Amino acid sequence: MAEAAGPNTYGPGEWAERLGWTYGLIAADNVERGAALVRLDEARAEAQKAHAQYNEYWIQASRSDAETLFRAPEVVAARARADEVESRCLPEALWLTRPADDIRTCPQLSFALLFLEWEARYPEEWTEHAKAWGTKQTLIRSVAVSGHSEVVTEKLIDIVELVVQRAYRCKDREYVRVARAVDGDELRTRLNWARHSHNPWSQLHAGYVLWLLDHPAIPNTLHVWRTWLADTRTS
Repeated sequence: MAEAAGPNTYGPGEWAERLGWTYGLIAADNVERGAALVRLDEARAEAQKAHAQYNEYWIQASRSDAETLFRAPEVVAARARADEVESRCLPEALWLTRPADDIRTCPQLSFALLFLEWEARYPEEWTEHAKAWGTKQTLIRSVAVSGHSEVVTEKLIDIVELVVQRAYRCKDREYVRVARAVDGDELRTRLNWARHSHNPWSQLHAGYVLWLLDHPAIPNTLHVWRTWLADTRTS
């Protein structure tokens, strides 16, 4: 049976049509970013409403005939409506990717990177308008693979550089996976700049990431971080 049209069949152009406006979330201009935040709030409210309606139809159908639950016309229509609306906002659109998809060829990759960059550049706005720690962790782990294009690799290096310059935020430790996946001269040069900057967070975080890059067999655990930190302060 052919797969029904929907988010899992959208190509890059269709995702760009739905989510292109979200680039405003990482704009340097406050007015442009503010407009994107307003649009995001409106889109997320509509998505939540559509999902709540789907849940309502699902509950009603489950009481009558559980065997045909997911084929009930009203459930199918409500699910399609919810998917369509969710494909037009973040982070909901990123939840529509099938787990088996290769992130390197996923048409939503650019928006996964955008979501991570937004959290890195404007963490307070991200937290207020679209906080999703589990999604952040999942995306970081998904993109932490080798074989990305030069453009994507450069963007991942940019994000790692941003993250090491700030105080720790939830799930930031996962970025060591990304650093190891895109390890190379460019990343190490930027981390060395950060390590020798006047920013105390940069000095610590960049130094730790560089040390882990030099010791790839060492796991990135809280115990390892604390041990490294203690050794650094006593050396």
